[in-house]
Amino acid sequence: MSDEHIVSSFDADMTRLRDMVLEMGHIVSSQLQAATRALRKEDRALAKQVIAGDTELNRLESELNELAIKILALRQPFAKDLRKVVATLKSAGHFERMGDLARNIAQRTNTITKAEAETGSIETLVRMSETVQVMTNSILTAYERLDDELAEEVRAQDETVDRLHNSLFREMLTYMMEDPRNISGCMHVMFMAKNIERMGDNVADIAEELIYMVTGEWPESSRIKKDKTSKIIATPEETA
Repeated sequence: MSDEHIVSSFDADMTRLRDMVLEMGHIVSSQLQAATRALRKEDRALAKQVIAGDTELNRLESELNELAIKILALRQPFAKDLRKVVATLKSAGHFERMGDLARNIAQRTNTITKAEAETGSIETLVRMSETVQVMTNSILTAYERLDDELAEEVRAQDETVDRLHNSLFREMLTYMMEDPRNISGCMHVMFMAKNIERMGDNVADIAEELIYMVTGEWPESSRIKKDKTSKIIATPEETA
């Protein structure tokens, strides 16, 4: 086998690896958008589509893992190519977890809609979802362009998701205190919001992997976490 053929085959494998992780990212973004739309429209059929769609994401991750192992075993890449393979493997894992979280949002939507549970306003949750969708689409662009500066911008956007999560947590606590009958639906919304917050964390982690892949160095500063929900206590006075 000629060296030219070996190089061409290696390049084809690396391109396929990149394409698969990008496809996973686009699926995740679409799944989150659909799960959020299902909640807004109380659309159980759409929620069930999101739940079923997670199968394709799992298939892609399995295929990507097999290709990555093949590249590592047969091609023995080094330096930047090795970083690409490892970062892609880890990014695929993050996308797979994001798919699980989107599926859980759809499952809770199905439960809420079926029970006709009261949730109060979900606009803050929708804003959280839209922010994570923008982050996801941006990190896919950064991955295609190998743009570490854009990846750093995406990483910083996670702070916005955390702040919105804090706000929604307070809103739901207050709404539940006003009427205990609201507790069931609001609890599901709070879990949905936590899922979206975790999805934001996953995108930020992918951004860090991309920065390392491109530059060979991890980001200098630690990511600022603004999720304060574990410390929030609502008092009766806040509902007055």
